[in-house]
Amino acid sequence: MGLLKLLLGAVTLAITLGTSRPAWAAQESGISAGDTGFILICAALVMLMTPGLAMFYGGMVRSKNILSVLMQCLATMALVSIQWILIGYTLSFGPDHHALIGDLTFWGFGNIGGEALSAAVPIPHLAFAGFQLMFAVIAAALITGAFAERMKFSVFVVFILLWTTLIYDPLAHWVWGGGWLSRLGIMDFAGGTVVHISSGVSGLVAAVLLGKRIGNEPRAIRPHNMPLTVLGAGLLWFGWFGFNAGSALSANEIAALAFVVTNTCAAAGALSWVAAEWLHHGKPTVFGAVSGAVAGLVAITPAAGFVSPLAAIAIGLIAGPLCYLAVSRIKEQFAYDDALDVFGIHGVAESWGAVATGILATTAVNPSAIDGLLAGNPAQVLTQSIGVVATYVFAAALTYAILKAISIFTALRVSPAEEEAGLEPSLHGEDGYSVADLSGEGHAAAF
Repeated sequence: MGLLKLLLGAVTLAITLGTSRPAWAAQESGISAGDTGFILICAALVMLMTPGLAMFYGGMVRSKNILSVLMQCLATMALVSIQWILIGYTLSFGPDHHALIGDLTFWGFGNIGGEALSAAVPIPHLAFAGFQLMFAVIAAALITGAFAERMKFSVFVVFILLWTTLIYDPLAHWVWGGGWLSRLGIMDFAGGTVVHISSGVSGLVAAVLLGKRIGNEPRAIRPHNMPLTVLGAGLLWFGWFGFNAGSALSANEIAALAFVVTNTCAAAGALSWVAAEWLHHGKPTVFGAVSGAVAGLVAITPAAGFVSPLAAIAIGLIAGPLCYLAVSRIKEQFAYDDALDVFGIHGVAESWGAVATGILATTAVNPSAIDGLLAGNPAQVLTQSIGVVATYVFAAALTYAILKAISIFTALRVSPAEEEAGLEPSLHGEDGYSVADLSGEGHAAAF
């Protein structure tokens, strides 16, 4: 019996030492297990946004094109994931060169490992790089809605790789990697200018250059599967908590603030969009509700860690009608075919959100913020506006140059016969539905 007790004691001691050693190791390396777990979960949530976007967009196009939309979103995940490891991350977050771009220190994820990102951010450098990857993926995927139903897949592949390298990566460096906009003092908590303005403006330029879809008369093309679109919007809303709360880079009070204001602004955006269309058309629609929710989510992104819940309500209440006006009136007036209203929602809502950050930000909710106009610092509105204008000009000019360069070697859009047949059979040799009576009629986000 005594020998048995001795053996049990030895085993218990060994287990105790064995299980406690990783905690010592983590403490010695400066890594916070809690913050690391939080960031990895948030990265997974942001990753889920791209399949959610595929459903959101997929329900809005005609049934004969749904697989082309899903394929573009999935291909973006694969393409940008490789690009980010090879050169994307190092261009965005590598040591600064002339406040414009990062160098190649982290090429191929070299010199990145389990070491803490910094003393202030005790998560593995690799975890941060993986988290930022998901932002690059969703930014590129957002653009696809603007040129839905008409771009060649081969052109799409080249465009996405060039866009991510030449537009997204420099912008990420300007704002988050120590570039000139960060030095100027711009506040962009989770990717307003970097993700949403860049994708919205680039989508608009691409839509104009490719031209209108065949048969795109006002109100002629409608969403073919609204339940799928609503499910996609729900996944976007869910994933956005990782997008915004995760940008605190720690499971702390700022993450909690970002979580709450994200949900609040989405709700306000949904309500205000529905109210606007109800007054305008006499009926509230499900499509309006999900569009307004996305507009609210976009608008709060730059402000998420810098404003109060009451301020989030104000941002969302303005974002809904503003974007409704953009997609129901401005698009028709200028007669461009932004198929799924990438600019009308992401570009417009984010332009408002960036400026609103300069108005409503306050150190009362986040000591590391910069006070905005209402807190006594009107200059911040100018700083935010400079960031918006710079992103518009840079994204528009480079997108135009990229597509014009590609067009030297091949046509940007499919042939009229392929477009009429649908991109599923023409480009992918597949059918999204096997039901014989689906007519292929449906549309995107226009009113």
